[in-house]
Amino acid sequence: MTTLADFVKAYDVRGLVPEQLDVHVVRALGAAFAEVVALADGAPAVVIGHDMRPSSPELVEAFAAGVTARGVDAVLIGLVSTDGLYYASGALGLPGAMFTASHNPAQYNGIKFCRSGARPVGQETGLASVRDLAQELLDTRTTGFEGVTPGRVERRDVLAEYAAFLRGLVDLRGSRPLRVTVDAGNGMGGLTVPAVLGTEGGLGELPLRIDPMYFELDGTFPNHEADPLDPANLVDLQERVRSHRADVGIAFDGDADRCFVVDEAGDPVSPSAITAMIARREVAREVATGREAREVAIVHNAITSAAVPEIIEESGARPVRTRVGHSYVKAVMSEHDAVFGGEHSAHYYFRDFWFADTGMLAAMHVLAALGESDAPLSEVMAPYERYVASGEINSTVEDADVVTARVRAAHADRDDVVLDELDGLTVTRGEEPMWWFNLRASNTEPLLRLNVEAADAHTMTQVRDDVLMMIRETR
Repeated sequence: MTTLADFVKAYDVRGLVPEQLDVHVVRALGAAFAEVVALADGAPAVVIGHDMRPSSPELVEAFAAGVTARGVDAVLIGLVSTDGLYYASGALGLPGAMFTASHNPAQYNGIKFCRSGARPVGQETGLASVRDLAQELLDTRTTGFEGVTPGRVERRDVLAEYAAFLRGLVDLRGSRPLRVTVDAGNGMGGLTVPAVLGTEGGLGELPLRIDPMYFELDGTFPNHEADPLDPANLVDLQERVRSHRADVGIAFDGDADRCFVVDEAGDPVSPSAITAMIARREVAREVATGREAREVAIVHNAITSAAVPEIIEESGARPVRTRVGHSYVKAVMSEHDAVFGGEHSAHYYFRDFWFADTGMLAAMHVLAALGESDAPLSEVMAPYERYVASGEINSTVEDADVVTARVRAAHADRDDVVLDELDGLTVTRGEEPMWWFNLRASNTEPLLRLNVEAADAHTMTQVRDDVLMMIRETR
């Protein structure tokens, strides 16, 4: 018997095909989503998109069958990036479902849900109810609904509209000529980059020379996994940037909702630096409209660099710190009417994109900042790279709560640190040399995730090793 709780996660659905996700499971999820979200919100239809995974088309058809069985129309937009689905949800005012497993290997697929206007659907905002109703439909083998007139299926292409919308948010026509190497990882960036940054969306030519890598849509990922967060998957891009003397390298994950950047030397630019740079640009844009900088809010999660809130405050704006995860970031952005939000994982959120995350728009901001300057990207980004970070370090533990309590107790009586538990445990030392670390338990695995940042490499290494010793000691 299928147990949906095994693969319906905190923010989305992610499972093996067909062992966990098959047409029967997906049809039940479609009917439940129509009931819990579309009908409850008074939406007449659900917009549905999918990535390039071989299993996606069949699963989309099954999901649409579940949606229409509840009397709700289905608008199928075909191959699309996740932010393309968010665009459709926002522009059409419809709840949406995106079939993708993002950066996961080929044997996986999944679903990312949103309400109309690209508003998030997580465990606390409807996903648990969708899961439970779908489980009931599966357990009772319900496929039909008495007295319900089935909805209709419409097919629509939104790629050109999506491209034009993004071009309207960041104008790259005045950029100096740039050579841009893009690694799509055989994911959806291979479809969206030519439309947005090229002319395949019917738009005019930009002063960009795109050097494409792995643009062929292939959900088996023949070249490397479409997960740029893993440094191993950036090696090809880094080598290509150096050998082709590109001005910048950009890598997208499988569903192209995240972008990663390397400079002209092939060195990675941290997502925190990108967050700080875009924040400064967005604050300046708001001020140019006559708004006071102090009225502008920018959201960042609990483990972005300490440079991010510093730079936001230096811009005169207000940093707002929140938990890791798109449902939290989007909710806090909406609450504060923030113009922008960024995460350490290279998710970037924009008020003008329905508070949703879009890797493409973030990439366009990087290109705009570079194109407005005569300096190389390394110099453009240098002011935003202030501290030394460890990156995320995972440790397998038997009891995350016990280990976290041990680390907390070791720091609780220190006068020179501040502890907070907004998201896991964060310990901060503001005195010189500054350092902080965050310890968070994984939602799905027996792991503790450690992030450390400090004013210098020696301090970062010392703090990192001290905390890891506490985490990994056996008792």
